[in-house]
Amino acid sequence: MADSKHEYHRGEMDISEQEATYSLFMGLSKWGSLLIAASLVLLTIWFCTPMGFFTGAFGFVVVMVLGWFLLRSKPQAH
Repeated sequence: MADSKHEYHRGEMDISEQEATYSLFMGLSKWGSLLIAASLVLLTIWFCTPMGFFTGAFGFVVVMVLGWFLLRSKPQAH
């Protein structure tokens, strides 16, 4: 029974599944937030101003392109 207390050794567990889950969650959060923000721009311009759908669609595209450039993964520095 005394041995069961010492079976766990800090830093020896394989955490690849936790890292993959965290990476997936962060990616979905990041890109989902961008999509929501761009959709809000589209809908706000379309329905709350007299500029119409095409101006809102242009705003949507601008926000998506800027977000893609700003949020994409950076290359790993070795």
